[in-house]
Amino acid sequence: MAKDEDKAPEEQPDRQEQVFLREVDEAVREDQLKNFVTRYGIWIFAAIVIGLGSLASWIFYQNSQSEDSGIRSEEYVAAVDSIRQENLDGAATALTPLMEAEQVGYRAAAQLLQANIALEKEDPEKAIAGYGKVAADESLPKPFRDLALIRQTAAEFDSLTPQQVVDRLKSLAVPGNPWFGSAGEMVAISYLNMEKSDLAGPLFAQLAKDDSVPATIRSRALQMAGVEGIDAVEMDSDDNKPAPENADAAEGESKE
Repeated sequence: MAKDEDKAPEEQPDRQEQVFLREVDEAVREDQLKNFVTRYGIWIFAAIVIGLGSLASWIFYQNSQSEDSGIRSEEYVAAVDSIRQENLDGAATALTPLMEAEQVGYRAAAQLLQANIALEKEDPEKAIAGYGKVAADESLPKPFRDLALIRQTAAEFDSLTPQQVVDRLKSLAVPGNPWFGSAGEMVAISYLNMEKSDLAGPLFAQLAKDDSVPATIRSRALQMAGVEGIDAVEMDSDDNKPAPENADAAEGESKE
């Protein structure tokens, strides 16, 4: 016998009512969904399109950046190879696209190399202008700007007053700075030109004792310190001499 026949007669209307209510509820939900899609469907579709478009644009940007960096790298390598082959004109041509590159590293390096090439081709005005542009460009990393300032100052050293040199390079002419050797030597010479031996001598001595300074600069600084009456070698040996562990004990032993 069917299960429905086993049920009491009063239970069958309740079941039919539940089925009817469920069908009505589903119809209402379907109608609400249609109204929602009709009202907001175009905006949902637009949001999906915009989202997918943004994602595609981001992926394209990342790929283009990688490709662009690869191109910049090839251009820079070509320029360096031309310099090694002493083909300065070819190097200058290879560097041209890099002069305004979005990558700050390539842009700074290209501008510095162009200035170096101008200096090699005996065009100091162009070289000095190139170094000055890099030194003044705050969008570039500081190491590039400091190097450009060193090169600029060296290129026009003879036309600057000693005070101008000191003002430019004093902050770099300190032990521990990567440019201490070059900056320190120019500042020390400027002190001599200003007849400030009390400042020049100790600075030459510091240069002579600093192992991080290039050997050629250290050698010149040692000689100049000697000229100013400072024995940098003697100062170095005194600095390295170990102090007595117990000054009182050392004094007592000397009395004995």
